[in-house]
This record gives sequence, structure tokens and C-alpha cells, in this order.
Amino acid sequence: MKDGSGGFNGVERRGLMFVLSSPSGAGKTTLSRMLVDEAPGLTMSVSATTRPRRPGEVDGRDYYFVDRPKFDAMVEADEFLEWAHVFDNCYGTPRAPVEAALAAGRDVLFDIDWQGTQQLRSRASNDVVSVFILPPSVQDLEHRLHTRAQDSDEVIRGRMKKAGDEMSHFDAYDYIVVNDNIGVAFESVKAILRAEQLKRERQIGIEAFVRDMRRQLEK
Repeated sequence: MKDGSGGFNGVERRGLMFVLSSPSGAGKTTLSRMLVDEAPGLTMSVSATTRPRRPGEVDGRDYYFVDRPKFDAMVEADEFLEWAHVFDNCYGTPRAPVEAALAAGRDVLFDIDWQGTQQLRSRASNDVVSVFILPPSVQDLEHRLHTRAQDSDEVIRGRMKKAGDEMSHFDAYDYIVVNDNIGVAFESVKAILRAEQLKRERQIGIEAFVRDMRRQLEK
């Protein structure tokens, strides 16, 4: 069977929502980018957010940057699959492009927190596969946050405090990967995605395909 929407002899595959979550600095964004680069037919879900744009970010590629009134209007119109307040800002996943991708057999990657993951499960549990990325130690997590030089010391302290709460929800995820080495962690995440793609229940038409082969063998 081919990745994406392609199939054979009537067998197609419904896409899945592949979630990567972690405390800030544990590596989920890096792993997400690596996965999109290598996995055929995988697209990154682009979230809407009210937070300010960081240097180098592009509207429509990294996020849809909207103001609070626009975001609230989208919530009111039920245009999000999930949304949440994170560090005094709002984030949400637009519904329409994700649902279109799944129906076409394409997989969608989510870089969201545990609250967003729970919202996705409540809407489409059979389509969601979730992975939680852990740092190898608290010291390593703090070092990564300082090294990326994107936030003030005060913000970093807030993220470290938040990390403990985020880690407490690890048992809500299907898989756990400790990111001690980015290459090893990536291979683990990629293997999880591939295994989930091959699950019998995601292969639409597989029963008819097998029945047809059995009929041919019985002649």
C-alpha cells in the first residue's frame, strides 16, 4: 500500500492525526520538522495564535497570527478542532483543512499540548495517535531553554514551572519517547508513525481485497 491517499485494488487508507507533545524545550518542534521532511504524505497542522510573531516566523507557515477578537470569533463559529490558552496567549487548530486531509488519506502532524490532545480525542478518538516527548533530565531541559535564546529568564522560569504540570499528564498518551539523542528519538517517532499507518482498521477496503484473493486461490 502506498502512503498518502494512493492505494491498490480498492484499498485506501484514512489519514490519522499524529500528535507530538512535550514541555517547552524537550524537542517536539525539532522532531516535528524532521518528520515532515522525511515522511511521505505528512503535513504539519498550522495553528492560529494570538501571540506575537517571533523573528523568522512566517504567517501561514509557522502560524496564522490573528488578534484576540478574530480568534474569539473563530471559537464562537466552532472553527477549531482544539484550542487553549497557553502562557497568556491563545492557540487553536482550524478544523476544515485537517478534516479534508484525513478524508483524502493524508496524515496531519500536531505540535500541541495535552489539553489540545484531549480535545482532539473527544472529537475523533479513532483518528488520533499521541506521543509525549520527555527530556532526559531537568538540567538538560533548562539548558535547552537557555540555549535557544528566545525567551527572557522570567519566561524560562515560567516554562520550567509549567513543565512539571505537563509531565504529569504523560499517561494520557499512547507512546512515550525520551529525547536523549535527537537522532534516536526521531527514529522512534518515525517507527511509531509507520506502524500506526499500517494498522488494519485504517486500511479501508482491506477486507474486500483479502476476500477477492481468497476467491481466486479457491478456484
